[in-house]
Amino acid sequence: QGQPVESGGGLVQAGGSLRLSCAAPGRSFSMSRMGWFRQAPGKDREFVAAINWIGANTYYADSAKGRFIVSRDNAKNTVFLQMNSLKPEDTAVYYCAAGYQGTLYSTGTSTYHNWGQGTQVTVSS
Repeated sequence: QGQPVESGGGLVQAGGSLRLSCAAPGRSFSMSRMGWFRQAPGKDREFVAAINWIGANTYYADSAKGRFIVSRDNAKNTVFLQMNSLKPEDTAVYYCAAGYQGTLYSTGTSTYHNWGQGTQVTVSS
């Protein structure tokens, strides 16, 4: 199966919002946990949010709680990340991936596979 494709990144001022999309090819993605991660220059890739295959349960990193919302539309094989109240420290390349190992609460990159190419989010102060 192919790789997911992220979109929706861009330049936004602090306090603004962005909605990222992840188009995941293949029906198997609709049966998978999906996660969002981000990687800032010089830093490790870190977990942001995850959603289970049916979309009924979600899990967030502390940095995302209360500001970001993850959702999915399995009919369109698409996962979303609504990011509100953005801060300069949210600047990073954002990636989505399918989780075939672990649970909804697994935050390690090794529990996710089929990574997309990422979309750049830049938040100016």
